[in-house]
Amino acid sequence: MATLSRTLRHMTQQPWKAAVGGLLAGSLALAAGSALAAEGDYPAKPVELIVPWSPGGGSDTLMRVVSNHAEPYLGQPMPVINMPGVSGTIGLKELSQRDADGYSVGQLHEGLLVANHTGLTPLNWDDFAPVAALTASPQYLTVNADSPWQTFGEFVDYAKQHPGEIRVGVTLGGIPHLHAAMIEDTEDLSFRYVGFEGTGARIRALVGGHIDAAIGDIASSGEFVKNGDLRFLAVGSQERQDETPDVPTFAELGYDQLSLNIIRGIIAPKGTPQARIDTLAEDLKALSEDPDFVSGVANAGAKVHYMGPEAYADYLETTDATVERLAGKLAK
Repeated sequence: MATLSRTLRHMTQQPWKAAVGGLLAGSLALAAGSALAAEGDYPAKPVELIVPWSPGGGSDTLMRVVSNHAEPYLGQPMPVINMPGVSGTIGLKELSQRDADGYSVGQLHEGLLVANHTGLTPLNWDDFAPVAALTASPQYLTVNADSPWQTFGEFVDYAKQHPGEIRVGVTLGGIPHLHAAMIEDTEDLSFRYVGFEGTGARIRALVGGHIDAAIGDIASSGEFVKNGDLRFLAVGSQERQDETPDVPTFAELGYDQLSLNIIRGIIAPKGTPQARIDTLAEDLKALSEDPDFVSGVANAGAKVHYMGPEAYADYLETTDATVERLAGKLAK
């Protein structure tokens, strides 16, 4: 607008150019107004949500809950586009190459941070523009019900006395591996890791007694706990969960640093206009308060956990520092 004012002053100082100046002023003002109107109309078409994981998994399930409830708030559909491969990095690479126009966003969780620091991808969270965190899936230290450990304290004592003996099932180089390494790090423990491709496989191995412990959650392990096959020793949320009121948090046991959650959020290509980031964030905040959305997330075994762009960026930066510090454990 400053450029427009300078142009008009110059042209109207010469009377013979006044008419031309008036026409130009009208054209520039119309163009500026059209640009503002276009920004105000965002989004004017569907916003694609790239989920870098296969259909049916935890991320896909939760992002489809987002997709199914988003349109009344965005004013446009938010279709899920699955792009699985290489621990979630293929879809995020595609997202990084999309136009930064606000019409392509993606789903992120801590897996990208782990993949970056273990050398799987050069991409990291700060190669994108954080929009909002939406859900949290509290993670539990889970053991077979026939194990001798009734409490986390007993588990720690045994691990100290028997270094390298406890077989912990993880996805090697993935989020479960990170969470197990965080537990290891708190008391200078040493586990024997057994790798599994997915959550279902390692939980079935735990039920069968092929491993001694695993990182689980309500969706993967809750029914086995109810049936008496498995036992939750502690949960990584800040407060006890309604579904498991008798299971203590790591924080209340004195381990404030053990915040074990999978936080799933929305990111956009770097360079996406801030106004569009803010619009999406506000729409998603309104979505996060929708009772039907909250219920849908709960039915998928997670909790609504909204963070706006700045808070989400702070969370990712802090978590990234933890992952970087433990990268040596994750690569072994």
